[in-house]
Amino acid sequence: MSSQKGIPGPTVEIGPHRAGGRELLFILGPCVIESEGLVWQVAQELQQLSAIEGFKIIFKASYDKANRSSVRSYRGLDCAAGCRLLGKVSQELEMPVTTDVHTVEEVEIAAEHVDLLQIPAFLCRQTDLIEAAAKSGRVVNVKKGQFLAPWDMDNVAEKLRHFGCESYLFTERGVSFGYNNLVADMRSLYWMRERGHRVIFDATHSVQRPGGEGSRSGGDGALAPVLARAAVAAGCDGVFMETHPNPAEALSDGPNQVPLEKLPVVLRQLVKIHEVTRNADEEKVETVQA
Repeated sequence: MSSQKGIPGPTVEIGPHRAGGRELLFILGPCVIESEGLVWQVAQELQQLSAIEGFKIIFKASYDKANRSSVRSYRGLDCAAGCRLLGKVSQELEMPVTTDVHTVEEVEIAAEHVDLLQIPAFLCRQTDLIEAAAKSGRVVNVKKGQFLAPWDMDNVAEKLRHFGCESYLFTERGVSFGYNNLVADMRSLYWMRERGHRVIFDATHSVQRPGGEGSRSGGDGALAPVLARAAVAAGCDGVFMETHPNPAEALSDGPNQVPLEKLPVVLRQLVKIHEVTRNADEEKVETVQA
């Protein structure tokens, strides 16, 4: 993914959607597959939002949360069952889907059913995993580790391209700031895009307090829309946001998730902000190319 300095690389196509250009991409859904019923409920509401409002949505749900704080925490379904369910959602609702992958073996299973493979932040430097995802033929979304600087992701991009993948995204999800705390640095979005990468902002995990409640993570979910607005104003290509009908009862990352009923207003605000920043981006491209 090469570009002139200061201009992100080509748009990245995921099903009928594009990251970059005139679209603001949304990656939305519950943190984990709690039940088949929950997945269909959230996915159908998101599909209706997409149809009515024109939002560009990729449905997200993890089949397994492999890095939970406690051994007693709920993790989800097994890989094969979870990916089959996501594949059905994609086919029946005609909506692209994504999920985390944690091992080379899981990549092979997930790639048969999902449109976008997501590599978790803690695994963003695992070369074997990146190689498998790159060779799968799917678009790859790599979450930037909380321990990495924005320019460190150039090495991840080099790995992806080395193994044949030019269609990839990077997701900013905050950087460790002391204990049990993350800070979202909006400069990171600018710097990664300046280096030619398409960038998604993870609004819900950026307000997470890892391990902040002892045996589980806490968070400030009310701030997720606030940071999302700032990120879109900074010029990101998309927003990742977990949502749940009742976050207080969610089995994973409840404190960070945006209530499903509040999502339409949040997305409308983000699209309006994107319209302004998109025009500014286009003016910048014209100036550089002139």
